[in-house]
Amino acid sequence: MIRLPLAWTLLIVSLWTSGLAKTVQPETINIRYPDLFSTETVDCDCVEACDTVYWYRSISNPSRIQFLGKCNNADSTSYGAGVEKARFKFSRKTSSMSFTLRIINVTEKDAGVYSCVLRDKKNIEIWRPGVPLRPGASAPTLPPKTKPKPPIKSVCRCPKKKSSQTDGCSSLILWPLVGLIAAVALALICVLYYFSRLPKKCRHRFVKKR
Repeated sequence: MIRLPLAWTLLIVSLWTSGLAKTVQPETINIRYPDLFSTETVDCDCVEACDTVYWYRSISNPSRIQFLGKCNNADSTSYGAGVEKARFKFSRKTSSMSFTLRIINVTEKDAGVYSCVLRDKKNIEIWRPGVPLRPGASAPTLPPKTKPKPPIKSVCRCPKKKSSQTDGCSSLILWPLVGLIAAVALALICVLYYFSRLPKKCRHRFVKKR
């Protein structure tokens, strides 16, 4: 019943060893870089009621698939050949039907793709994509995101225009006043000029008649 999941796991191994996995994995699978001698946890989520989980590890060098062990709903576990029981722990989450693989004191030899196969009570198998682990390796640094420059706003500094109503009122008051003053000044000049041209006798008669 587990031939189909193993075929998928073999496909992952072939991609891993041929180098093609480097181009397709970052888009679909999150590669982890745990620190050495730390504890790493891999989850296997179950959508419906699952009875048993089988854990596998795909190793790229040399290319092989290692059966790690299995765990059921009753937390009954069994291990594959050569698996360290003190470092690899299988368990079921109490809050859900999901299962967990816990690796204690991770070393560089634990590198590989860890995948799981779920089986329900009807013997229907569900394969979950593997999680690549690269202990002790440095994660690639991504280039910093450049913030787009804000658009330059053009500032138009125009002088404030006076309202046409104010200009009209000032012109209506100023020009008539100037004309009136000019007319009075011209009349005064004409009178003074006229009296300055009269002889003295005419001036005396003009004064008496008045």
